[in-house]
Amino acid sequence: MQNILKFGSLFAQGRWARILPILLALCAWQVLAIALQSKTLPPPSAVLTVMWQELHSGDLLLHLGVTLGRVGLSFCAAMLLGVALGILMGHSDSWDRLLDAFLILALNIPALVTIILCYIWFGLTETAAVIAVTVNKIPMVAISLREGARAVDKKLLQVARVYRLSRRDTFLQVYLPQLTPYLFGSARNGLSIIWKIVLVVELLGRSNGVGFQIGNYFHFFDITGILAYTLAFSLVIFGVEALLLRPLERHLNRWRV
Repeated sequence: MQNILKFGSLFAQGRWARILPILLALCAWQVLAIALQSKTLPPPSAVLTVMWQELHSGDLLLHLGVTLGRVGLSFCAAMLLGVALGILMGHSDSWDRLLDAFLILALNIPALVTIILCYIWFGLTETAAVIAVTVNKIPMVAISLREGARAVDKKLLQVARVYRLSRRDTFLQVYLPQLTPYLFGSARNGLSIIWKIVLVVELLGRSNGVGFQIGNYFHFFDITGILAYTLAFSLVIFGVEALLLRPLERHLNRWRV
């Protein structure tokens, strides 16, 4: 019994601990789809077949690339503006009081309303699509970074002044490291929300991208195609998390060890 528990503990700490639940879910999905024999629940084998066909034809890579471009551009713009706004509000009570009402208002405006307004104001253009996604995400980043700026240890800043560090060194070596957890929390949350909003933007007003393709499959009630594109983009986002965000977070937080 002890050997089994020890093996389970070692297994839980390995890489398989993250992959096994997904594999088990896929197996359960396959069994359930075969048992139900329903057109509304295609088996994962059928979804993977469609995904491979789309990949082989080049359509999947084309639409994935377009959507990833929109996600990347909107993500970078929202993070830069949101981080700057959050730090400003967290550092200055005056700015916080001045902008707090606008921030709350922006948080509660539905994404669909922002998207439609941007398309009406700027036309069915790429600029309108990126602006709509960015505007929807900025308030969420600002809220998180405002709390992070408020939680910065003031004593460490005083130590930096005692040692006469420049403003640049104080920000990069003392201030910014304390904001790292809030930055990565905003980044993960932002990435998960932005790509969902991008799909809506593409569904409503673009002629390419994953959202556009999902809309086409919806018109034909092709659930297999919808799930194929959804799964493909989810795998890409999972790869970004595993290969970029997580290693970068460990690298930046190495000083905590």
